[in-house]
Amino acid sequence: EPSPHLPAPKNVEIYSYNFQSLLRWSPVPVENGSVLYTAHYKTGFYDEWSEMGCARTPQTQCGFPAAARRWRWTILLRVRAELGPLASAWVHTPPFVAERNTTLGPPRVKSVSASPDSLLISVSPPFTPEAGDTLRYHVSYWDNTTSPTEEQKLSESKTLFQIGNLKESTLYCFSIQVQLKIYSGHSLQGEPSAPECHRTALS
Repeated sequence: EPSPHLPAPKNVEIYSYNFQSLLRWSPVPVENGSVLYTAHYKTGFYDEWSEMGCARTPQTQCGFPAAARRWRWTILLRVRAELGPLASAWVHTPPFVAERNTTLGPPRVKSVSASPDSLLISVSPPFTPEAGDTLRYHVSYWDNTTSPTEEQKLSESKTLFQIGNLKESTLYCFSIQVQLKIYSGHSLQGEPSAPECHRTALS
């Protein structure tokens, strides 16, 4: 029976980055004693709450257990505060589907090699795609002497690609973001990387 004397956790949210997901919330303030928290999850097709591995924890966050880390499943979560024999009401999250609701970070630029008319760029993906999904790299690039509004774009599916038709001995800047195309047809756009600038070689 939830106690009217113990407030429920506030600001309950799912934080998900590159398919690593956790439930987090604000601490519940009490006059004395230390508040503990219990979190549960259930999937969209199995109507029973399961332990998340966070029962009576002082932490204000809880990582998803392995069983809930499926990209395509609908996951529902709930958390409550507990103080001695008292328990707050449960706070429920809206349904969460990782492949729709996660934030994709930018790829990591491993190396850039310059020739007079091109830059050869090697990147590593921010996460490993699942079978049947495709990861594309969208590259925006511009000559540093012009404004970024005159940027050009290219889209690549390989982790090694070339920006070509460049002017020699010129500083070019680029930013890359990933796009995950999911076999169901849905697609997810990633955050752009911080711009990086390299000068083409002198022929």
